[in-house]
Amino acid sequence: LLDFEIGEQDHVEWYYPESCTLDFVTWDLILHAFFLILPEFQLSHRRYEKKTLEFDRLMKKHATETGLPVIVDFYSDGCGPCRQIAPVFKKLAKEMEGKAVFVKVDTNALHELSSRYHVRSLPTFKFFLGGKKVQEFSGAGEGQLRQFAQNVASQSELENVLLTLEELTKYYGEKDASKNEEDVAKIYRKCVDQIKSDNPDDLCVGGVARKMVKSLKKKYGDGPSTEKRFEAEEAEEGSASDGTPGGDKQQRKQQKPRGKSGSPNLHLATKEQLLAEIEKRLDAEEDAKVEDEEDDEAEFEHSWIRSEFPERVTIIGGGPAGLSAAIYAARAGLRPVVVAPPMGGQLQVKGGIV
Repeated sequence: LLDFEIGEQDHVEWYYPESCTLDFVTWDLILHAFFLILPEFQLSHRRYEKKTLEFDRLMKKHATETGLPVIVDFYSDGCGPCRQIAPVFKKLAKEMEGKAVFVKVDTNALHELSSRYHVRSLPTFKFFLGGKKVQEFSGAGEGQLRQFAQNVASQSELENVLLTLEELTKYYGEKDASKNEEDVAKIYRKCVDQIKSDNPDDLCVGGVARKMVKSLKKKYGDGPSTEKRFEAEEAEEGSASDGTPGGDKQQRKQQKPRGKSGSPNLHLATKEQLLAEIEKRLDAEEDAKVEDEEDDEAEFEHSWIRSEFPERVTIIGGGPAGLSAAIYAARAGLRPVVVAPPMGGQLQVKGGIV
C-alpha cells in the first residue's frame, strides 16, 4: 500500500499490484492528473445540479400556469450539426413567441437531464406539453423541426379547454334530469382521473375535456359550454422570463390560469394567500436571476464558446490510439492530458495494457 499525501491531514491509500511494471513516477503522474480534475468536477456538479432543478421548475410552471409547450434542444458545443441548426432554432423561437417556450440544454454540463430523457445522439429535439413528452426526433432537419413545433403548438391551443363542474351540472339539468348532482360529480371525477398530466386543482381539462364534450354533443345534439383554461395576458413590466430567447428585453404575452388573482389585496388576503404570493414572487425573482446568468444570444451564435464545465480529459498512454484521441479531443475544444512514459508509447503491464 502506498500513501500519497493530499493535505496536512487527508491521505488516500492506493493498492500497488505486484504484477504491474509501472514505475513510481508513472503512478504519480496518473494520480496527479486524477486529482487535477476531481475538485473542479465536484464544484461543477453542484453548480449544474442547481440548473437541473431550475429546468424542472420551468417544466412544471408551463404545465400548470401557462399551458405553453416546451421545445428542448439537447446540444453540445463540439457538435457540428448542433451549430448548423442553432440559427434556425433561434429564428423559430422568435417566430413562435408567445406560442411555445424554447430551451437549450448543454449535454456536456447537464448529464442528469440527458440521461433522464435518454438522449443518444445530437442534436436531439424533444417536445413537451403539460409536462409530458409528445414528440421527439434527432438530427439537424429544419423542416422536421418546424413541422413538429407547429404541431405541438396547435395541440396546445386545442387542449386549452376547461370544463367546470358547475357547467356540467347545469348541462345535465337541461338535457337529462334523471341525473342528480352526485351522479354528475361521478362523471366529472372520471374525466379528472383520466388526466395524466399535472392537474393540482382536479379539473376536467385538455384533450379529455374535449372528448367528453364531443361525446355529449353526439348523444344530446349539443355539448356543455367550456372556457379557456389559460388566458393570454400582457406580461407585467419586470416580470420573469418564460424561458424564450430574448428574455425580458421586451414584453410578451403570457398565459395564466383563469379566475385566479395574481396579486390579491393585502387587507383582504388570508395568511395562506400572502405566503403563496411571497413564494410566487421569490420564484419569479429566481427565474430572473437564472436568465441574467445565461447569455442566450451568445449561446445561439455557436462559434466556439468555452462553457463553465471543466472540459478536461485524461488519456492513458501515448501510443497511436492515445495520440489520436488527444488530437480529436483538442479539435473538439477539450483540454487533453496525456499520461505516458517519458519516451512515449503505451503503458505496459504484465498480461495487458493500461
